Amino acid sequence: MLALNFSPFPNLETERLSLRRVVNDDVNEIFYLRSNREVMKYIPRPIAITHEDALAHIATIDVTIDKNEGINWAITLKNSDKLIGVIGHYRIQPQNYRAEVGYILHPDYHGKGFIPEALKKVIAFGFNEMKLHTIEAVIDPNNTASEKVLLKSGFSKEAHFIENQFYEGRFLDTVIYSLLNKS
Repeated sequence: MLALNFSPFPNLETERLSLRRVVNDDVNEIFYLRSNREVMKYIPRPIAITHEDALAHIATIDVTIDKNEGINWAITLKNSDKLIGVIGHYRIQPQNYRAEVGYILHPDYHGKGFIPEALKKVIAFGFNEMKLHTIEAVIDPNNTASEKVLLKSGFSKEAHFIENQFYEGRFLDTVIYSLLNKS
């Protein structure tokens, strides 16, 4: 079984990005992402109504990291400390050497290749440092942009579940993409 330890917090870098811990000073950016209905369109989670909701989300991220149950990074451009997105490993299954990856990005930065760039680094961390066997992504089947990112990153479609999730009064489909550690 996996033995995870995210202390000290592992900052990561790519050619254009820095991935660092999400902090309370990111509250305005987290609030924008989590309160924007277009950004949250394919993420079946409650919309942030107040900045306190955003701070509570940051606190949840912190607890998850401190308990070694998941890890999230703030995505920033190398020349700025401003959070433009979040990426991380969620729902880690230590007994199965498996984790889910998820990401969210400010719309101003869509289509610039930032998520594939950050995802490549987060995948490498998952396989090399966390010793995962499988990384999965669970997406809405209508989220074609995320599907393209996952396919470009080497993921394969593993399953399409029909109306398997009930959220806000309706049943939603989910699609699972996965990537196996082949090293």
